[in-house]
Amino acid sequence: MIEIDWKAFFDVFVVALIGASALVFFYAVGLRLLVLGGRAPVVSPAEFTDAITVITEKEAQRAQRAAVKAAKKNPLTDGQKRWALVGAYGCFAMCGVAVIVGVLLLLVK
Repeated sequence: MIEIDWKAFFDVFVVALIGASALVFFYAVGLRLLVLGGRAPVVSPAEFTDAITVITEKEAQRAQRAAVKAAKKNPLTDGQKRWALVGAYGCFAMCGVAVIVGVLLLLVK
């Protein structure tokens, strides 16, 4: 007969739910602060054999120009942009901390 340790199952469920929520929250806030700081991520096009959509070089250049134009419209001062970047990198660091704490919580139990 198979016995299920429901307390351990619940512990893993709660840790996974909290960890995933923290990870998504810090990543979203970090990405938003990164854009506010004037460092909008622009990804170069990639070629995949089974890709649904492939971005052309022209579309990538258009996205780059749009990012530069948006950076010029940013109403923040240079000091505010710097603090936004510091906050963004701090949020990305918290993403790593959330993953490490989640793994440690599961291993310690």
